[in-house]
Amino acid sequence: MGELSSLPNISKAIEEKLNRADIFTVEQLKELGSKDAFVRIRLKDPTACINTLCAIEGAIEGIRGTIYPMRKRLN
Repeated sequence: MGELSSLPNISKAIEEKLNRADIFTVEQLKELGSKDAFVRIRLKDPTACINTLCAIEGAIEGIRGTIYPMRKRLN
């Protein structure tokens, strides 16, 4: 597994999706942000769902879990 899987919520499968979207480092992911990273993933994999977006946001924020990070932004 690579660098991205060291982040919370980033499984090997999500890391592979990020890599296919040309995102390979934690720095790249943080610079892009969760929304843009998710859009890139969706362009390559239209089956990617909201759970992937939440996992990425949690990884960037350093929060383990799925739904909480997006709720935080919506409030």
